[in-house]
Amino acid sequence: MLEIIYEDAHYVAINKPNGLLVHRTRIAEEKKEFALQLLRDQLGYRLHAVHRLDRGTSGVLLFAKSPKATAPLVKAFAERQPDKTYLAIVRGYAPEAGTIDSPIRPDKDHPNKEAQEAVTHFNRLGTIELPIPVGRYETSRYSLVRIKPETGRMHQIRKHFAHLRHYIIGDKKHGDWRHNRMFLEELNSPSLLLHAASLTFEHPFTGESIQMKAQIPENMQRLCQRFSWLTLLENEEDLPQPLPVYPDTILQNIGGDLKA
Repeated sequence: MLEIIYEDAHYVAINKPNGLLVHRTRIAEEKKEFALQLLRDQLGYRLHAVHRLDRGTSGVLLFAKSPKATAPLVKAFAERQPDKTYLAIVRGYAPEAGTIDSPIRPDKDHPNKEAQEAVTHFNRLGTIELPIPVGRYETSRYSLVRIKPETGRMHQIRKHFAHLRHYIIGDKKHGDWRHNRMFLEELNSPSLLLHAASLTFEHPFTGESIQMKAQIPENMQRLCQRFSWLTLLENEEDLPQPLPVYPDTILQNIGGDLKA
């Protein structure tokens, strides 16, 4: 059953798990389950997607309950009005803050489309150096970053951080396979470490400012605890509060005894 994090007469939002498509797509025709279908079956009525998340990205996913409710939010997203906040674990020590202003070029199956404007703002929340060699380096470094995309292009965040060579861990298409493999083999972490943490928008029918937050998935939370990053998420208005921590005995069984 999907976790519902917000619902009113017009809209419903879930915390989408990693690996779940928003709706049917020819890119993954073999997939039989989709967030739109599962939530429709769970609630018992028709829904309409307002925006999308990549299959590997977890977090806030908003649906409308009618075409009338869909139109104003689709327009708001097109006009960049909603405030979106993501969390990611990336390779290397990312800059303390920055803006990536780099057009997104089309994928290979759309060669005739022109590059689209794409802007991503970010700030670094924490860093860690692990005593695990990756490639030619004896240790490996990573950062926890808060990301605020101004535009909403396909794979924008993943492509932009690949552009900086601060690849998002677990990204099989745009990431670094060596770091992905290390996280899988040494830290038991197979998933894309990109999470849509919060979404804020003006409700089209009430005028209220609505903020919805999605709890960080278990795997990402476990890593944040191991890397001593959970306290960095506390009392942040646009981030979900961490869940209670795992006992050390559990952590030692799912990722080793690492020190920051």
